[in-house]
Amino acid sequence: MALRRAAELIREVPDFPEPGVLFRDISPMLADRAGLHAVVSALGRDCEFDVVAGVEARGFLVGAAVAQAYGTGVIGLRKPGKLPVVADRVSYTLEYGQATLELPADTLRAGQRVLIVDDVLATGGTLGAACRLVRQAGAEVAAAAVVLELTALEGRDKIMGEEVRALLQA
Repeated sequence: MALRRAAELIREVPDFPEPGVLFRDISPMLADRAGLHAVVSALGRDCEFDVVAGVEARGFLVGAAVAQAYGTGVIGLRKPGKLPVVADRVSYTLEYGQATLELPADTLRAGQRVLIVDDVLATGGTLGAACRLVRQAGAEVAAAAVVLELTALEGRDKIMGEEVRALLQA
């Protein structure tokens, strides 16, 4: 019931960031106390992890809340040019262009179990890149968890070998 109400708070924005893209904005859900609580509680449930990796930018917000709720640290996987020291980077294809994610130096240790958190799973490029960054650091992907999966884009199929959790599907 709480997740269904949270889902109703996700706004659809047509033609953003480019024409033909239907953007799912979780900002109203994040601003709602009950909606945020339902999502945060569900994202980490039944998963053993040592640290959360939140994907820029909305994954930072949700990931930090999950880390706080479950008593772990949080790592921000960033866009290029945002970090003073970079441990590693991965470039990938988005549904509307190219992008790169970077892992901050001295944040992730080999053997750690990482819960990767993002807002939306679309084509799988971003989440797949996050999984590669974690594995390249010698850590384990405990799960990749998203608030919303856009099933028509079949992004889950591009993240082979990882546990992918989606709270909501559209």
